[in-house]
Amino acid sequence: MLSINRRSVLGLLGATAGSAILPRFALSQGKRPSVTIAVQKITNNNTLDIWNEQSNVGERVFFPNLWEGLILRDWMGNQGPVPGLASDWKRIDDKTLELKLRQGVKFHNGDEMTADDVVFSFSSQRVFGSTQPAGGKTIFEDDNKPTSLKELPATVPGVGRRLWPALAGVEAIDKYTVRFHNATPDVTLEGRLYAFGSQIANRRAWDEAATYVDWARKPVTTGPYRVAEFKPDVSLTLVAFDEYWGGRPPLEQIRFVEVPEVASRVNGLLSGEYDFACDLPPDQIATVQNTPGFEVQGSTINNHRISVFNVLNPVLQSPLVRRAMTHSIDRQAIVDALWAGQTKIPAGLQFPFYGDMLIEGWSVPEYNPTLAQDLLKQANYKGDPIPFRLLNNYYTNQTANGQIMVEMWKQVGLNVEIEMKENWGQIHDPAGLKGVRDWSAGAGFNDPVSSIVAQFGPNGEVQQKKDWSNAEVNLMSQIMETSTDRAQRKRAFARMLEICEREDPVYQVLHQNAAFTGMKSSLKWKAAPAFAMDFRSNNWPS
Repeated sequence: MLSINRRSVLGLLGATAGSAILPRFALSQGKRPSVTIAVQKITNNNTLDIWNEQSNVGERVFFPNLWEGLILRDWMGNQGPVPGLASDWKRIDDKTLELKLRQGVKFHNGDEMTADDVVFSFSSQRVFGSTQPAGGKTIFEDDNKPTSLKELPATVPGVGRRLWPALAGVEAIDKYTVRFHNATPDVTLEGRLYAFGSQIANRRAWDEAATYVDWARKPVTTGPYRVAEFKPDVSLTLVAFDEYWGGRPPLEQIRFVEVPEVASRVNGLLSGEYDFACDLPPDQIATVQNTPGFEVQGSTINNHRISVFNVLNPVLQSPLVRRAMTHSIDRQAIVDALWAGQTKIPAGLQFPFYGDMLIEGWSVPEYNPTLAQDLLKQANYKGDPIPFRLLNNYYTNQTANGQIMVEMWKQVGLNVEIEMKENWGQIHDPAGLKGVRDWSAGAGFNDPVSSIVAQFGPNGEVQQKKDWSNAEVNLMSQIMETSTDRAQRKRAFARMLEICEREDPVYQVLHQNAAFTGMKSSLKWKAAPAFAMDFRSNNWPS
């Protein structure tokens, strides 16, 4: 059997195309600078709606510069909660949370933010549609198709119930006080308020918009920068909002430009066309850092790269085949070859900031080709092809990673065939036979309910897309969502890891994700341990 190690993996890739180094141009001088940021993708669905664009690329352009919540995520720190549009909050009981709003906060249209805007931001009209606050029931797109141009996209109500499975409503106590009422106990209400989706929108702007798309391409929010121009698939321009409650923004303008190819992003950075180039693979770090006047910022983040299985595929209906696939991957060889050791293999789908909810001693399935071959023999696998729908480097190193995994699967006798796709719509297209796809899984806040339940529970994308389902996982999800017994919740989480990663695999964790950004050293900006890019005054020299 051919062994796969770092050297042979590099051989599979062939020579990496170098980046031509072009002349640099000096930054224009001014009292308040503007920056241009080259990104792989701006948004996946051509809107700026936090509920519709739940993605890594969305996190980068939304937070913390455009959208804000009642509680904010500490983007530059430990990713925990800090006061935001609410100055303080308190528990009334296991189902109720009361928050005091900051007074004088302005929206980009000049309106003051009040309790009315908060109530609207968590309303059926804005998020939940006709869904009800009852966990455990999967919400499908086909049941929520809009009948007018002003109604929500079919995906949004299900995404809303993914984060808020049992939110019964928000009550305005007075102009600056709100209460969140849950239908069930929930120890994670505070965390849900700083997760991706719980940000506050201006009610008047929604009411005045002719269509949902009109609103979603220029939402009115409270952030330090407002939308000036959005050209889908081309660029997004944000400009300073000088009435921002947190103080005058340090930049005049932030312009995100879509540049899909890595080499083009690097060349543009080094030529002076861009101030920042995002999603650099490790093999490009030296090119940037060895050029005078440039540096690379980055680190591992609370996000893991994973593969997801579709059990409607006749071959993958057998958990033995899926288990074989998880034991065929030499994750360390991938980390060494593609990431130069700058990331790591995590302890399954969990993150250290879970604290005492972390399952100690857990690990991903071992790399064991012999075991994989035995499992395939038990499954009576005959070499039937398994499609692998793959995007061209939406994720850093994605194509190379996919090619390596196909070779690793081939070595144990698995016939996995890459099908290159152009966008996520094609990845999820129910037409044709599905098999394996790439994904990433993050944690929106410091509890496992924000990751394994949000992604693989009853209203996780995987079940909503009908890739996989498991009755016991759904039962454990409800325990995690409703129990106030921390030990019981931890046992439920441990059981979900056992099912999802070993018994009835729905995904395989490959490695922790890492985000690297090339930039002009003169800017003195710091990267957050996240996809988000913070351009507030506390992260920009005056």
